[in-house]
Amino acid sequence: MLTDTIAAIATPAGEGGIAVIRVSGPDSVELSDRIFSFKGKLQDVPTHTVHYGHIVHPSTGERIEEVLVTVMRAPRSFTMEDVVEINCHGGIISVKKVLDLVLEQGVRLAEPGEFTKRAYLNGRIDLTQAEAVIDLIRAKSDRAFKIALKQVEGTLSKQVKVLRHGLVELMAHIEVNIDYPEHDVEELTSNYIQDKCSESIAEVERLLRTAEQGKILREGIVTAIVGRPNVGKSSLLNALAQENKAIVTDIPGTTRDVIEEYVNLNGIPLKLLDTAGLRETEDVVERIGVERSRNALTDADLILLVLNRSEPLHEEEYRLIEEVRDKQSIAVLNKSDLPPTADLSYIKERFPEDRIVMMSVKENEGLDRLGKAIGELFFGGQLESNDMTYVSNVRHIHLLKQALRSLEEGRSAAEQRIPIDMIQIDIRSAWESLGELVGDSVGESLIDQIFSQFCLGK
Repeated sequence: MLTDTIAAIATPAGEGGIAVIRVSGPDSVELSDRIFSFKGKLQDVPTHTVHYGHIVHPSTGERIEEVLVTVMRAPRSFTMEDVVEINCHGGIISVKKVLDLVLEQGVRLAEPGEFTKRAYLNGRIDLTQAEAVIDLIRAKSDRAFKIALKQVEGTLSKQVKVLRHGLVELMAHIEVNIDYPEHDVEELTSNYIQDKCSESIAEVERLLRTAEQGKILREGIVTAIVGRPNVGKSSLLNALAQENKAIVTDIPGTTRDVIEEYVNLNGIPLKLLDTAGLRETEDVVERIGVERSRNALTDADLILLVLNRSEPLHEEEYRLIEEVRDKQSIAVLNKSDLPPTADLSYIKERFPEDRIVMMSVKENEGLDRLGKAIGELFFGGQLESNDMTYVSNVRHIHLLKQALRSLEEGRSAAEQRIPIDMIQIDIRSAWESLGELVGDSVGESLIDQIFSQFCLGK
């Protein structure tokens, strides 16, 4: 497949100022030359140059589009192949006409993620960098974007490769000691193996310590906004989203289904679930919404229990407080601009002070306090330094844990003075797990699965 020349639209479908059709492969310049008319030939132009002209039907001479064409020759391109990018007007018909004409020249339509897959297979990036490309596209906050960008630049890859290099040296020492025990290279002993394993374990554990934060920043905190009808749940969602996503009225039971919305609060991405008000109801539709709300309580990473500070607590609210107090939850006391009549002492006995937030959604007060409370709950008050390498991908976390187990078993075996040729098995297993992480030893089916998640044209 790497000998094929492929093409796809690299920009979102629909109307826009510009659309880009990317062509990559050994014949991309020659085949594009057949349909591009300008003063000269693409095959003669220098690499990384842009040329104005028209896309012309090679048989009829009909002008199809007015375009700018960029030529990037191997290996100085994203795929490390010859690449041609055709910039045309961003309309559905114009893009389709140009792409169809490109494909008529014998170019194959690219599969999802095939350009990035070629960059990986041609050695420009490793697997962690390739996976970070899709994280970069899907980032829901500035911090998630920065994490993905650092991984695209290879920060995680470099650290994993240093780890693997250390394990290779350890395995080499063990092999020499097995083959030439009389030399006792560098006095290789069980204590030496323990020390080297401990160094690697400390580094893997350091990476894994960032996993929880990294996964949250990558995927967002699933946050259920719950409470009785008319306490301000939908108003809170609208305030966080900074637009009217949910209908707000004085009529109880307006929200009858779970409304989802992604927001960014103080750099923390939240996947908000605005739920139907929890109460007993005879309305069939509202009752279904209430049931879905209760399911959201179970599935959420964070529960924002909204209470009306200006009204006495209802019986249902006492039950809700008891239900969520031991979960990852924050009591949001809304309508703080009105005189308090709710039983605040009862609430304060069941929630720590840093998990109680006074707010007035109507007056747009308290959002910063809510962001700070969420930061305290999930990140101990502050996120790690911007220089920190976060591990956020589930596959990476699994392989790091696998490597950690092998290293711990190797160190334990060394402590028990088990023969070093047996310990070698554990060390090699850790080395292979780290190799699978960066893609040095990985099956074709996994590669296909990873790149199938990409959009067409990436």
